[in-house]
Amino acid sequence: MLNEQEKAYYSRHLQLNNFGEEAQNKLKSSKVLVIGAGGLACPCLQYLAAAGVGQLTIVDGDVVNVHNLHRQTLYSIEDIGKKKVRVAQNKLKSSNPYIIVDVVEEFLTIDNASKLFNSHDVVIDCTDNFSTRYLINDFCVLCDKPMIYGAIDQFNGQVSVFNYQIGPTYRCVFPSTPENANLLNCAEAGVLGVLPGIIGTFQAMECIKLITEIGELLNGKILFYDALNQKTVQIKVNRKNIDYQYILQKNGVQLEDYSCESENFSGKSIDTIESLNEENFILLDVRNEEEFPKLNKRNVLEIPLFNLEERINELPKDKVIVCVCKSGIRSKKAAVILQNHMEINRIIHFNNVVEKLI
Repeated sequence: MLNEQEKAYYSRHLQLNNFGEEAQNKLKSSKVLVIGAGGLACPCLQYLAAAGVGQLTIVDGDVVNVHNLHRQTLYSIEDIGKKKVRVAQNKLKSSNPYIIVDVVEEFLTIDNASKLFNSHDVVIDCTDNFSTRYLINDFCVLCDKPMIYGAIDQFNGQVSVFNYQIGPTYRCVFPSTPENANLLNCAEAGVLGVLPGIIGTFQAMECIKLITEIGELLNGKILFYDALNQKTVQIKVNRKNIDYQYILQKNGVQLEDYSCESENFSGKSIDTIESLNEENFILLDVRNEEEFPKLNKRNVLEIPLFNLEERINELPKDKVIVCVCKSGIRSKKAAVILQNHMEINRIIHFNNVVEKLI
C-alpha cells in the first residue's frame, strides 16, 4: 500500500483513468533487472525510478568516460572514472527515496545470471553487444522471464518485448550471432546522442505497461525507429520451434561461453605495449576505417577485421603482430584468425581499449 508521501509523489499517476492506485501498487511491488548502465539504461532507469518501480537492480562493470557524456544523461564531468552503477544508484535514490536501487558492480556472466534473473520479474536489455544479448535471452528462457529489448545504431533504433506469454524470443528473430555482429557496436560506430534517450524511454514504457497490464505490448512485434525521418514501423514476428535443448538440460544449465574469452586464442595477451621493443612489433588496428581516434604511431597497420583473412599477406613476416581494436572483442577474434595462419609466438592480443595507446 502507498503511504501519504508516496501518494503525493505519484499523484499524477493516481489521477489517471484505468491506472490509479491499483497500477501504482503493482509498480511498487515489482522487481526489475536492468542489464547495462549506458545510453539506453540512463533514460530507462530514470523513468522507471520516477514511476515507482519498487526495486531496480543495475548490472554493469564499466566506469564513466568522457565520450559517454553526450548520451548517458545520468553522468557528468565530475563522474568520470567512477563506477556507472554507483553514480546511477545515488542519483536515482536522490530523485525517488521511496524505491530500492541495488547494483552489481560487474558485467553479466553465466555465473551470476541465474541468481539475478530468478529474483526479478522483468529483465531489460540495455546492452550494446550481441554476446551479452544472447546470454540475456537464453537466461530469460531458462528462468521464464520477459525481456524488454532495445538496440540502437547511429540514427536508428529497435524495441520489442521477448519471451512473454509464449511470445517470440530474441533467437526467433536472430537464431545465432550475425556473421559480422562483432565488427561494430553502437559506441564504436557512433550514435546520435538523443537516440538512446528515445529508445530507452520506449523500453521504460513497455516495462511499465507489462507490470501494470495496461495497453498493448510490443509482444510479437518489433518497433523500428528512424530518427532522421521521425518514422516508426512495426513488423510482426512469431515464436519459432527453435531447439532450446542446448539451453534447457536435464542435469543443469549447459550454456555456450558468450564472452569474448570464448575465442580459442592460445597466445599471449597484454595490457600495455611499453614492455615491447617498438622495432620488433607492429600494431594491427582491426577497427573499421571510419572509426576514431586514429593511432598516431609509425608502426601501425590498419586492416578491418571483416577482410583480415584475405589481406593476411600484407602483414610483415619479421615482426610480432599486436592486435588492437576499440574494446578488445574484435582484436581477440583477429588473434584467433592469425593463429591459424602463422606462428603463435608472433601474435599478441591487446586487452585494453585503443585509447590506452593514444
